[in-house]
Amino acid sequence: MKTTIKVSHLTKDFQILKAVNEVSFEAKKGEIIALLGPNGAGKSTLMNMIVGYLSPTQGNIQILEKDISQYGIFAKENIGFLSEGAPLYADLSVKSFLSYIAELKGFYGKNKKTEVARVAKLANITDILEQKIETLSKGYSRRVGFAQSIIGNPPILLLDEPTDGLDPNQKEYMRQLIAKMGKDKTIIISTHLLEEAETICNRIILINKGEIKADGNLEAILKQTKTKNLAETFKKLTKL
Repeated sequence: MKTTIKVSHLTKDFQILKAVNEVSFEAKKGEIIALLGPNGAGKSTLMNMIVGYLSPTQGNIQILEKDISQYGIFAKENIGFLSEGAPLYADLSVKSFLSYIAELKGFYGKNKKTEVARVAKLANITDILEQKIETLSKGYSRRVGFAQSIIGNPPILLLDEPTDGLDPNQKEYMRQLIAKMGKDKTIIISTHLLEEAETICNRIILINKGEIKADGNLEAILKQTKTKNLAETFKKLTKL
């Protein structure tokens, strides 16, 4: 499978805090990767650097074999990003917001209408398209954020806590959708939920204090860390 993301010796310093420290990994098409770690582990910072919203202190990031420091727009065109607490325009309707994002991604006229309908159906939000975003529950807002991330069907998705705020039925639907989409995309999910990493991801990168502590499928990680289950692994590798 083709390498879609290559991260080399990535570091981010915030003066007294080193949020990410010498992180390196590659991701390929067809991989659903759990970026697993406790709060403050550096997961969101790492994602924000990969999409180009934060500049690294040092290191290199390639998207589809192009360095994002030189091809930043190309990288953004090929990545769908659901950020933590994804910013939405509260005074717009869901439909207007998605239409605006679709225009930013080059959709107009009939194509825009078709694309908005497509992502709304996938995110299961067709029933609230006319509602203002400010009236939505946290779960619906999260699903609207997910819908905007898949506009244009990008080959790479970075999803920061994609099931945060969803009820159990919504979580199950979202996880099934991600699993289905992951067959022909590269998807990285930032999460602290062990069940999410176990149920939908075929690879786990466990990060703590800005450093990768384990990387591989669940079976390999359990063998590497000599632990019986992911909960035990998580506890062992994320001790303060």
